[in-house]
Amino acid sequence: MKVTAAVVEQPDAPFVVRELELDQPGPGEVLVRVTATGFCHTDGLAREGQMPFPLPGVLGHEGAGTVVAVGDGVSNVREGQAVVMGWPWCGHCRNCLDGEPRYCLNLGELAFSGHRPIGTSGLKTAGGDPLAGAFFGQSSFATHALATATSLVPVPDGMPVDLMGPLACGLATGAGAVFHTARPLPGASLVVYGAGTVGLAAVMAARNSAASTIIAVDRHESRLRLARELGATEVVDAGTTDPVQAIADICGGPADFALECTGIVPVVRQAIDSVGMRGKAILIGGAPAGAEFSADHMSTLWGKTIVGTLGGSGRSEPLIGALMALHASGRFPIDKLVERFPLERIGEAMEASYSGAVVKPVITMPQD
Repeated sequence: MKVTAAVVEQPDAPFVVRELELDQPGPGEVLVRVTATGFCHTDGLAREGQMPFPLPGVLGHEGAGTVVAVGDGVSNVREGQAVVMGWPWCGHCRNCLDGEPRYCLNLGELAFSGHRPIGTSGLKTAGGDPLAGAFFGQSSFATHALATATSLVPVPDGMPVDLMGPLACGLATGAGAVFHTARPLPGASLVVYGAGTVGLAAVMAARNSAASTIIAVDRHESRLRLARELGATEVVDAGTTDPVQAIADICGGPADFALECTGIVPVVRQAIDSVGMRGKAILIGGAPAGAEFSADHMSTLWGKTIVGTLGGSGRSEPLIGALMALHASGRFPIDKLVERFPLERIGEAMEASYSGAVVKPVITMPQD
C-alpha cells in the first residue's frame, strides 16, 4: 500500500517527506494508521548516525494511532482500536520471562536492525528499493506503520490519541524511573536533573508518589517554572548556583534519590554526589557512545546505589495504562509539554526540540 513518510537518506541528512510502499501485516503483526508520533532525542541520535540503525530509512518510535488491519494469529487488538505502539520484545528471553521486557536480550535486533523479525522492513521506495524500517519495532514517522501486536497498548475511548504516543518512550521513561526504580517512601526527597520531557515526566510521577520534597534542576528559567507548575516543590538554577550544595541546603543533607535525565557526564557526577548513605542515583539520560563517569569510592561504599534504568523498566501495558488514567484524571498533564507539528514540518520540530523551545514536539500525520 502507498504511505507517506519522513525518510532520512544518510547520517545528518534532513528528513524528506516521500511516498513509499508498505507491506501488509504478517503473522503476529498489525497495521496502524498513525495519528501522531512524538519526536524523541533517540530519533535525533539515529538521524545523526550515532545509533546502529541503517540508513536510508524511516525513524519514529513514539507512535499512536488506529489499527486498520491485523495479521494471522492476532487476538489482543482489533481493527478500529486506538493504540500506543510500545517497545518491541521477544517474549522468550530470560528478562522478558521475568517481566522486564524493556531489557529484552533481543532488543538491539528488534529496535535497530532496520528489519522486522521476519527479515524484511516492509518499506520500499516508489521505485522498489528497500528502506530500513521497524525502528523500535514501528518506524512511525509515517501515515502507517507495521508493529508487533504484543507491543501495543490500547487507548481507552475518549482519550486524545494524538497525545498518547510519547507515553511509549520519553514519558514512560521518566515516570517509570520514579514508580519502578526509585519507589520513594513517605517523606522521601527526590531530585530530578534536567527538566526536559523525561525529567518533567519524573516530576509529575513524583507528585503522584509519597515523596514530599521534589527538586527540579535545570539551567532554563522557563523549564523550572514549568517544573513548579507540574509538581516540583523546589527548583535549582544550575547556571547560577552549585546544585549539589543547593540540594543539601534544601534537604538538610543529601537527598534520598537523584534522577539524572540529561546524559551530560559532569551532571551525572552531580547527581551521584547529591545522594548519600543508602541513597540512590538513577541514570536515565543517554550519554554519547563510549562515555564514562566517575564516582567517589568512599561515599559510594557507604550504601549508595548507582543504577541505570531503561525505558522506565517494567511492562508497557500496565505502566502506559496507568499514565493514561492519571492523565484522564488531570494528574499527569501531558498536554502541558506538547506542541504539534504537521509531518511536512518535522525538521522544524527537531530544531525546536534541540533548541529547547519546545519540550515535546509531536508530529501529526495527514489523515486523508
